[in-house]
Amino acid sequence: MAWLILGAVGVGIGLGFFINDQMVQNLEQISTIALAILLLGIGIDLGQNKKIWYGLKEKGWRILLIPLAIAIGSIAAAGLCALIINLPLNEGTAIGAGFGWYSLSGILITRLYNNEIGAMAFLTNVFRELLAVLIMPFLAKHVGQITTIAPSGATSMDTTLPLISRLTNPETTLLAFVNGAILSALVPILVPLLIQL
Repeated sequence: MAWLILGAVGVGIGLGFFINDQMVQNLEQISTIALAILLLGIGIDLGQNKKIWYGLKEKGWRILLIPLAIAIGSIAAAGLCALIINLPLNEGTAIGAGFGWYSLSGILITRLYNNEIGAMAFLTNVFRELLAVLIMPFLAKHVGQITTIAPSGATSMDTTLPLISRLTNPETTLLAFVNGAILSALVPILVPLLIQL
């Protein structure tokens, strides 16, 4: 998956040298449609996983503490990094609020703000997912199984869920799914909110 992501970005950069402005306008429309289909798919996936809802009921409201801590930590760390590299705070925190969902955060920031920060959001969140894949085995073995959820962010409900499942137990996998679902729901709310501050 990591090589597929990097390969697609590389091919996109290569094609960018040959695509004219008229073709770019069509790409924006295609990305909007693709985004709508992606959000529909997430909703369907959540609706079909009835076991998740039963497990959620058993855990109670405390299950929300994991995504809350990850959201606060991600946004605060991104804001701190923005200050260190002299990036406006609204840009840094909006990038951090992507929570690893590179396609959505990149598109939202590009549409609402500008291409450069949108590209930065895309790459930052791609690197977050790649880093998560690299460090999760260490975290599961040496720090604790539940800590594998944090670096994954929003991807803990989809792309990194199989790895979390392999490295941990069914309870942690359930928590990872719920965490990813909640963070995924927060991305389209928090990114536009923070970028416009």
